[in-house]
Amino acid sequence: MTFPRITVDPQVMGGAPCVRQSRVPVAMILAMMADGMTATDILTDLPFLEEDDITEVLHYAADAVRERAAGEPA
Repeated sequence: MTFPRITVDPQVMGGAPCVRQSRVPVAMILAMMADGMTATDILTDLPFLEEDDITEVLHYAADAVRERAAGEPA
């Protein structure tokens, strides 16, 4: 699966996955949601993001968890 809205650049945020070449790490969006913020709340706080960015962050995180689980011994 590809994630065109998620970028990894060693020169930006230490290579952490970020949303569209920004300095907004995927982990930050996930933490905001874990703290109870809705997508609407996040988009209000970070108006340069789009709803599709939030959706892709969630898909990216789900894929990362699947990959990690698949790599663990049974």
